[in-house]
Amino acid sequence: MLMQTGLAIVMVVAAQAADVRADAARATLEKKFAETLTDCVLVGYWQMTGAEGLAGKDKMSPPRPEKYTIDGVEKVDGDKWVIRSRIQFEDVDVAMPLHLDVVWAGDTPVITVDKVGIPGVGTYSARVMIYGNFYSGTWFGDGYGGVLSGQIVKRAVYEKWNPPAKKDDE
Repeated sequence: MLMQTGLAIVMVVAAQAADVRADAARATLEKKFAETLTDCVLVGYWQMTGAEGLAGKDKMSPPRPEKYTIDGVEKVDGDKWVIRSRIQFEDVDVAMPLHLDVVWAGDTPVITVDKVGIPGVGTYSARVMIYGNFYSGTWFGDGYGGVLSGQIVKRAVYEKWNPPAKKDDE
């Protein structure tokens, strides 16, 4: 009996140590996620389809450019994060803090959007995976949806690649 009690204590201590290591590993991953998405630009393409395409009966549109400028991200609690962003595609250009969940597939963060309203645009759901300096995912609106993907670059690099146009009076 004493040996079983001792073994049980060792197993509990080992499990607690594993939990501490897992928490430390998650903290490291969360820090890397925040650093990746702070002061950056997600630049890529999106495609969409309507209800027929969602049912697998129609093709998707050609790729169209998109850009998300992110000032920073902050973990609020648990899986809850605030992403301070500016969303630009087609004729949409809106800046707002997004209150979203970030869930983890192993070491990979997945930004989870569930029926989030974007003023003047619509209500969307999405799953966007961040891996290395790339993003990809799926998104859905009311009766339509699609895919998106692109590269994550620091804002200074993006601005170096895309200098602002000079004004006529300069």
